[in-house]
Amino acid sequence: MGHGGNVISELTADHREVDSLFARIEEQPAGHERRRELADELTVELVRHSVAEEQYLYPAVRRYVDDGDDMADKELEDHAAVERLLKDLEGRDPGDATFDALIEKLKHEVTEHVRDEEDRLFPLLAAACSPEALNELGDKIRKAKKTAPTRPHPSAPDTPPADKILAPGAGLVDRARDLVTGRKH
Repeated sequence: MGHGGNVISELTADHREVDSLFARIEEQPAGHERRRELADELTVELVRHSVAEEQYLYPAVRRYVDDGDDMADKELEDHAAVERLLKDLEGRDPGDATFDALIEKLKHEVTEHVRDEEDRLFPLLAAACSPEALNELGDKIRKAKKTAPTRPHPSAPDTPPADKILAPGAGLVDRARDLVTGRKH
């Protein structure tokens, strides 16, 4: 991920990439090892995206959007639910019946979250921020994704400043672990 543009176009492009990964998983035969590889890729993308949103998008929503605190809190709850599903999915064999059930539940949760962001949160943010502020947020999101973790950490902090301090370290550890295990990211 790292598409360019303002925060809304950057995150919307991420959403379409995630949609594509779900479709690619569903195209694979049940139990096929490629489903595991694609689930790992999906996990990397979702974790990086979520961490970047938590570090920069939601603080901006709290600051600029009316009732932004409630909106940001709801989005953080969505992220926590997705992260718990990703943690449960981690390491599961694609032949395990639970694997497919988790993918379906994950797809449902992510689709609902994306719809809420794109239909409600993004338009409110666009109305409340200048184009320059939206572009600056896009740059910050792209930078955050480069150092973000690649694996779910459900008990890690999801609000500033702790998330900005700890996420790069977790990201470094995750990338080292990915290198040792041969997991692509």
